[in-house]
Amino acid sequence: MFQTTSFTTLIVGVFVVYVLHTCWVMYGIVYTKPCENPKLENCINPYLAGKPRLQLSIYTALRPNADGGHTLIHEEEDFDVETKFERIVNVSLPKKTCKNGTLYAMVFLHQAGMSPWQDPRQVHLVSQLTTYMIPKPPEVSLISGEEATQAEQLKRKPKGGDPAVDRPVSHWRSRLTLNVVSEDFIFDRDFLPSDVHRYLRVFQNGKKRVYLPLLFVDELSNRVKDLMEINSTSTELPLTISYDTISLGKLRFWIHMQDAVYSLQQFGFTEKDADEIKGIFVETNLYFLALTFFVAAFHLLFDFLAFKHDISFWKQKKSMVGMSSKAVLWRCFSTIVIFMYLFDEQTSLLVLIPAGVGSMIEVWKVKKAFKIQVIWKGVKPTFIFGKSDESERRTVEYDTLAMKYLSYLLYPMCIGGAVYALVFLRYKSWFSWIINSLVNGVYAFGFLFMLPQLFVNYKFKSVTHLPWKAFMYKAFNTFIDDIFAFIITMPTSHRLACFRDDVVFLVYLYQRW
Repeated sequence: MFQTTSFTTLIVGVFVVYVLHTCWVMYGIVYTKPCENPKLENCINPYLAGKPRLQLSIYTALRPNADGGHTLIHEEEDFDVETKFERIVNVSLPKKTCKNGTLYAMVFLHQAGMSPWQDPRQVHLVSQLTTYMIPKPPEVSLISGEEATQAEQLKRKPKGGDPAVDRPVSHWRSRLTLNVVSEDFIFDRDFLPSDVHRYLRVFQNGKKRVYLPLLFVDELSNRVKDLMEINSTSTELPLTISYDTISLGKLRFWIHMQDAVYSLQQFGFTEKDADEIKGIFVETNLYFLALTFFVAAFHLLFDFLAFKHDISFWKQKKSMVGMSSKAVLWRCFSTIVIFMYLFDEQTSLLVLIPAGVGSMIEVWKVKKAFKIQVIWKGVKPTFIFGKSDESERRTVEYDTLAMKYLSYLLYPMCIGGAVYALVFLRYKSWFSWIINSLVNGVYAFGFLFMLPQLFVNYKFKSVTHLPWKAFMYKAFNTFIDDIFAFIITMPTSHRLACFRDDVVFLVYLYQRW
């Protein structure tokens, strides 16, 4: 007991240090030390303080250095830094872009009435207007075959045409979000942040050092839902150009977040996986985002502690007295079905990986619950089931009785739902229909399979046989999952299941009381 408490205390201590360190790092990102005396030589003054007349010009080009020509698509002649706006322009696509090529946007902020290519005091950034993604497979009616011809056409395209469905194709980013730091911040050259340095262009104006406007292209605003597939018939596509001011602290934070997303993509995260992380930052208020960080940190702590106590409980478990073995078997089956469903829906790795780990743990629990021994004879496994004592047989009797009454309600509803979905809904394949039907049954009526354990508890008039430490940590995480259900993108049925578990834990707590 002492060793367990000491280890848990150590983990909590590491967690507290981690949270405090993260808060210190976040403070260092948001806060920038200003130059106290603007007349000193090491101070860098803002160019915008002189209220210059500026112009915003946006060009498209096939290459980021504009080799091969460029095309003007939009300009704001009397550009006011403090005035936000949103413009929708139609962009003509070059032939190379239509043939699975790329296109870049070149954004210039320069002196009004002067060409940006000749202005020595211009700032510009290059942003990619296209990205590569695997198109979503078409969904068809498995009964009538409706839209099947469209799917066949996609598969039978000639070699000179567009790529097959399973190959990445060029997609159009329909949003371009621009920001300029509007505050007249005076930098201290000795404390110049490294993240801002790459966006800073400085020139000498007499004895003063002046930095040009801090222009920023918000790549986090480019979401998968805004992408449009480009094909050989696309000649013109809309582009929404949005502009707003940004504070220096938020600019630095956004730079770090964009670098983090880019690093994840370099490690193999797809555009869709990165999009889930973008949604957390873009579609969430910064204060709510800070709260989410603390909630996520506690979720990580409770996850680890629940995992530790759950594994310890089942590792030491020798008897299944008072434990519903069918509930354990159902939980294993349901977690595997949910994992396959999330995989079929191409859900974010943030959700998929924990689901896969949970499935493996549940398989191990089934092996312990049914006292299964696996003996290998060459490549052929032999399964041996252990014997049950009198108390365990009583538990199985109560367990079977509860499942008998549940089956009268559960099976007809699951079969009816599957038939309804087959007739009226569309799916990518028969496998997709089977997985969706199973997971809908799990999500809609899965909590009913937790009722046999409640029934066993009632019959034995005891809950001491349950892993209460692990249960309580999981209960805390269940309520935390309710918050994440509104933040991370996931299927609606998976989101509703988070709230379903709340009811079950409340009933367990009532029984304990």
